[in-house]
Amino acid sequence: MSVCCKSRGTRPIAGLEFSREDIQAAVLSGRLLSLELEMTHACNLCCLYCYSEAGRPLDGELTLGEIQDVIRQAAALGARKIVVLGGGEPLLFAEFARLVEFIRYNRLAVEVFTNGTLIDEATAQFLYRHGASVVVKRNAMNTAVQDALAGVPGTFERVERGLAALFKAGYPDAEHGLGIQTIICSLNYEKIPQLWSWARRHGIQPYFESMTVQGRASQHPELLVSAADLERMFRRLCELDREAFGIHWTPQPPLAGARCARHLFSMLVRANGDIWPCVGVSIAVGNVRQQRLGEILHTDPVLHDLRNIYTTIKGKCRTCELNGECYGCRGSAFQLTGDYLASDPRCWRNGTEMAG
Repeated sequence: MSVCCKSRGTRPIAGLEFSREDIQAAVLSGRLLSLELEMTHACNLCCLYCYSEAGRPLDGELTLGEIQDVIRQAAALGARKIVVLGGGEPLLFAEFARLVEFIRYNRLAVEVFTNGTLIDEATAQFLYRHGASVVVKRNAMNTAVQDALAGVPGTFERVERGLAALFKAGYPDAEHGLGIQTIICSLNYEKIPQLWSWARRHGIQPYFESMTVQGRASQHPELLVSAADLERMFRRLCELDREAFGIHWTPQPPLAGARCARHLFSMLVRANGDIWPCVGVSIAVGNVRQQRLGEILHTDPVLHDLRNIYTTIKGKCRTCELNGECYGCRGSAFQLTGDYLASDPRCWRNGTEMAG
């Protein structure tokens, strides 16, 4: 049985706080538990693996007022948390502070995914004061690898300053979760256990995942590691957690030490208003400027398939012993096969790995 690897004494992040009962009730009642939200496509980095190929803002991005309306709709559908992804870098959104204040005013939890380079002491204190959980992109503990993956020199030093500011503000503690988001790839593969251990020792949630072949990642196949190497790394991290930190979990893709369940209770609002099931399943199932969130959630066949994934899934995933707990990575399945219900080709349990 898969067990969430919550950092001891810190607030859980990255969707790990929802119980099976919460998730099942959301599926049965057609409600949300969280909403993933992009605000702008603008970004100050050029990460080699970026799913959205972020850089410049999209034409016609949602205004603050439109985003606030979407959040109200999500809350009415049962959402308890707003996950701020940015799409690009959320701190480049001109109304970022007002948005965080709005989310908290509406008694919703907020979780901010950021590359960390723009976090100074004032920003860290603002986030702490508003009870935000923060996830920083950290792919390495050395300059060369971090800067290479970010595509911008000096990224490593700026991320380190951002993390230092968050530590100084009080992160992490029982009310303020802190995590690092890490892509497992060929450039950082050998040092992944070192980064994982660093996170655990500092009470930080390690959010380590395999890379989906989309966006800029599709232009860099050299970054991919094989399914066999992913299995070896997941098992190594599992053993490390068990022996050094007393944390037990079952190795399964796409997240080390956790299971992806977002399709059962969440969806993604892109900066232009398009709705995607998640960042990996890049199918526009509606647009919030044309339809209400509830109408999209309750009528779209793709979302229906994914909210019932344990019965709609195909191939070896359907008969896997972990079906009911795991459905692999729907983004990987979609990007590699064109079918969001296909078995995950990058899962070592399937033995059906495809080239990117």
